[in-house]
Amino acid sequence: MSALQDGRNDFDFLVGKWRVHHRRLQRRLAGDTHWDEFAGGSELRKILGGLGNVDDNVIELPGGTYRAATVRQFDPETRLWSIWWIDGRHHGIGAPVHGSFQDGVGTFLGDDVFDGRPIKVRFLWSDITPNAARWQQAFSPDAGVSWEDNWFMRFERVG
Repeated sequence: MSALQDGRNDFDFLVGKWRVHHRRLQRRLAGDTHWDEFAGGSELRKILGGLGNVDDNVIELPGGTYRAATVRQFDPETRLWSIWWIDGRHHGIGAPVHGSFQDGVGTFLGDDVFDGRPIKVRFLWSDITPNAARWQQAFSPDAGVSWEDNWFMRFERVG
């Protein structure tokens, strides 16, 4: 399999500048049905000779704007991506999720802690076109038996 087909280019669609429409559940894993909707922006560039990428995000929460970054790294041996989230409001890097794209959908899973309890985290990338994409996040408090979608982002290319 060539390097172009092993998955290392799966996030090439995201290179560049984006407007982002966010829809985020106000309280996660609490049975909440209230959502906040807000704007943002993102800019992604490749690093590590194409084996990784980083994006810089502006997130315009109703309570105030903050910055965040995503770092992604591809492992050619496993053909999996690892993804880390860095929230500018807090020190440190979040727990990674790992996964790949199949049939145009990227699925990434990981373990984390939310409000002091262990959870599973899932990121999905879908509806990918040259000028748009969709990302969503879900948490599972029961080892993946059930999932609560809690954050959606709709990306629209700028320029």
